[in-house]
Amino acid sequence: MKISSGPGKALILALFSVILADCGNKATVNPKQVDASALQSQARDPQVRAFYGARQWQAAWDKKAESTLLGIIERAPANGLKPELFLKQPLPTDASAREAALTKAALAYASALARGYADPKKVAAIYTIPRANPNVGQGLATALQGRDLEQWFASLPPQTDEYRALSEAHLQYLRLAGQANAVPIPAGKLLKPHHRDPRIPAVIAALRSSGYLPPAPPDQPQRTSLSRYTPQLVAAVKALQTDFGMKPDGVIGPDTLDALNSGSAGRARQLAIAMERLRWLERTPPATRIDVNTAATMLDYWRGGQHVDRREVVAGEPDKPTPQIQGPFSQLVANPYWRIPDSIYKEELADKGSGYLARNRMAFRNGRLVQLPGPKNSLGLVKFDMDDPQDIYLHDTPAKALFGLPERHRSHGCVRVQNALQFAAVLADQDGVLPQFQKALASGKESYVKLKTSIPVRLLYHTAFWDGSRVQFRPDVYGWDDNVAMALGLVRGAPRKAYKGQETDVGP
Repeated sequence: MKISSGPGKALILALFSVILADCGNKATVNPKQVDASALQSQARDPQVRAFYGARQWQAAWDKKAESTLLGIIERAPANGLKPELFLKQPLPTDASAREAALTKAALAYASALARGYADPKKVAAIYTIPRANPNVGQGLATALQGRDLEQWFASLPPQTDEYRALSEAHLQYLRLAGQANAVPIPAGKLLKPHHRDPRIPAVIAALRSSGYLPPAPPDQPQRTSLSRYTPQLVAAVKALQTDFGMKPDGVIGPDTLDALNSGSAGRARQLAIAMERLRWLERTPPATRIDVNTAATMLDYWRGGQHVDRREVVAGEPDKPTPQIQGPFSQLVANPYWRIPDSIYKEELADKGSGYLARNRMAFRNGRLVQLPGPKNSLGLVKFDMDDPQDIYLHDTPAKALFGLPERHRSHGCVRVQNALQFAAVLADQDGVLPQFQKALASGKESYVKLKTSIPVRLLYHTAFWDGSRVQFRPDVYGWDDNVAMALGLVRGAPRKAYKGQETDVGP
């Protein structure tokens, strides 16, 4: 969906939050009325106490600063956040209590913008990606002194094109959600171009509510008798399918139906969650890095701060998810052995006969089942060795056909890389070790090629993201969005879809 400019502040608040215009009364802080001893008794939050301790318990807020702060928090929906997360009740009329409450709200909102509202290690089973950690207390004190609260708060979220695009899309979908009158489209037979179907009016309403069709003119009566799947509707459905990573064939099947029924409110929720995950990340990521979005099953390679490569990957199955981790990649393994984990052996290979093991070049070495190097090896011809406690890594695969599938959650947790040999050669060449890698590969034996420069690999999980030109959405196949949504005070999503019938090989 192409995003237009965001709606006005009043409309945003009506859709997403409570209005904080005067917090229930007209009182404001008068610094002269704030007693230091009373302030110490009111300031119970550790961050608030540290803030005032650094300024010898002198008051920080006056009428202008308070008004500015309330206006800033009112606009929290632009960051996918609810204002009531930070100011839940009317501000007190007592000067000292009001002073402490303003500081608590300011620090809480600043922290949410600067490093995320939720703790990723509390909402995810495994999370080892470095988190942003600025000193918001010092920043707030400086901003108050320089009377530039607006500029300071605006500088705290990620200053990236992606974050701005998600913010604009979030506001747009909130506006659409406030106007939506769509009803769930019932399941049924595949709906193909030019077919007739009584569900077409519901499809039209869903497309309009999500911005894929213009709204009906107010003076035009609703045509409930329309039942033909016209070329205009097909084009709109293809645009939606593209945004959801599906094959844009215009055929409305179960997956497209799910996307239509998620509606603008569901998309706004995904975007709020995605912005939160972006806020968790360091503001200056490693200039040379490999980022894998396991929700979208896509890899992006950055070198010297420039995006130089994007390719498809296969990530963990829904019940064997690839964790959210960061680890250094420092060596290529040519012609790797696959040392089969005990869990895979016990669950999937223990009952296999000697014929199966022989055909797949598997053998016991030192009491452990391994797969010998070669074209049938589940790691393919190259492994990108990562240093992480979870023993997750990137690798080649003989199952090339998987990269042509729209749904690529098919592994046991590791990440299979499209055209991995080509990617390995690019990395080796840029690092000055291409001759060594080529020699190792030609040997046919397991060989390790050390990189001169370690490259960080981040395994992320973003169900909404910006691809450089459009905002994209993906299903929450791991069911991880709900914990983030609950932490942000958002509703739970639709039940996670069970992906059944996948023929998954035994590879990592």
